[in-house]
Amino acid sequence: MATTPRLTRRSALALAAASAAVLAEARAAAARPSGPIMALPAHRLATMIAAREVSAAEVMAACLDRIERLNPKVNAVIAVQDREGLLKQAAAADAAVKAGAALGPLHGLPHAVKDLSPVAGLPFTMGSPLFKGQIAAADGLMVERLRRAGVIFIGKTNSPEFGLGSHTFNPVWGTTRNPWDLTRSAGGSTGGGAVALALDLVPLADGSDYGGSLRNPAGWNNVFGLRPSLGRVPNDSADDWLTSMGVAGPMARSVADLALLFSVQAGFDPRKPMMLEGSGEAFRAVTPEAMKGKRIGWAGDLGGAVPYEPGVLETCRKALARFEAMGAVVEDAVPDFPVEQAWQAFVKLRHWQQGGNLLALYQDPAKRALLKEAAVWEVEGGLALSAYAVNALSAVRSQWSRAVHNLFQRFDYWVMPTSQLFPFPADWVYPEAIAGQTMRTYHEWMKATCLVTLSGCPAVAVPAGFGPAGLPIGLQIAAPVHGEAACLAAAAAWEAASGDIVGRKPPLV
Repeated sequence: MATTPRLTRRSALALAAASAAVLAEARAAAARPSGPIMALPAHRLATMIAAREVSAAEVMAACLDRIERLNPKVNAVIAVQDREGLLKQAAAADAAVKAGAALGPLHGLPHAVKDLSPVAGLPFTMGSPLFKGQIAAADGLMVERLRRAGVIFIGKTNSPEFGLGSHTFNPVWGTTRNPWDLTRSAGGSTGGGAVALALDLVPLADGSDYGGSLRNPAGWNNVFGLRPSLGRVPNDSADDWLTSMGVAGPMARSVADLALLFSVQAGFDPRKPMMLEGSGEAFRAVTPEAMKGKRIGWAGDLGGAVPYEPGVLETCRKALARFEAMGAVVEDAVPDFPVEQAWQAFVKLRHWQQGGNLLALYQDPAKRALLKEAAVWEVEGGLALSAYAVNALSAVRSQWSRAVHNLFQRFDYWVMPTSQLFPFPADWVYPEAIAGQTMRTYHEWMKATCLVTLSGCPAVAVPAGFGPAGLPIGLQIAAPVHGEAACLAAAAAWEAASGDIVGRKPPLV
């Protein structure tokens, strides 16, 4: 007959001590406020989880508590997954740490993916009623990298329908609101990610950028965003050879965090033959640029070709005085090429690229009826183009990019605002006029950022300050093609000199 092992005095004391330790850890976790944990930089949180200074379970609980309290006011994070299931995943992440397993650079961090990228098992609607209820069967290419890096997917971040427009609203999830003023737009299309960062709902945010979607919302929410060069981060496009002007990239509350996420996202993938060689790890360490003697080109209103709301240019040009105080020289810089011709090339190439992605939906009358007006406009604009017209437009794009390249023979960086106006009312579809000039398209109010896209240059958005009404705006700092490291270095220098701007938090925090 089996006998019950006798509990010795030594084992009893050890058991009591272990129980007391577990109880003390649980009490400490329960007493720890959610705000301070989620306000910590992502790179610090990841280090603390790996060192067992804080548990992934504590971070997850703090994240979910904060989302529960603040997200209903802004609608930034959508499709939040079951709390119990997420805490179990966090506990598993902690078990991996205790077991001495190899850890990814983002191990244990809660993360919400922009709803334009598929995450296996999570909703994947792209903001369209056509895909309401759709669950992704597999991860996208960039999401694969996030998963390998160790994140725990808590849900998605809101985006406009198919990412069209730099204002985050859609008929599936609703409107994302600006935490600096809940009556205002959060920007887009990475509006959900930017707001989630501004309110410390998530440590990091991924996004995408065609005409400014990582730059405008970063500027309107006082955080950082990086639009990389083409081929730096893999995308999920159907065509591997005629690549889109849209790219995926990182958004964060600090430059170190921006570089950390970018280092995970970036790097060659043999499944995408047009990608750039090299690993993303090279971008992880960032040293602030020594700005003394650096030459900065200020685009201003591009010689009168781009209208701005009063206060935007003034706020951003005043901000550049910080670079001048570091010894940089700032001079006006406008490419030697007709801006309107470049803009028309952008509009029509976007018809071809974005319209092509939506053509199959458009061709079904029942589905077409559920597409937003901008989607129909893009498709119909593409249908009006011949292959020869696209070839000619691509040549114009090349001429513009060469003109911008020529600027970089005289300047190290090219700078302009992240948007042509401050956050507008959230119930608008888009601003119909700026400074008395009628907007001819739903995205012309983003002309300046679109023209940087057309150049192929990488650009980093940094907080620039606040306008007369107290609403934030950003600067986009562009570097020559493939110059992401230079963008990050300049942003780090800016951050070091701008703590009074970067450190400001929205009223909701």
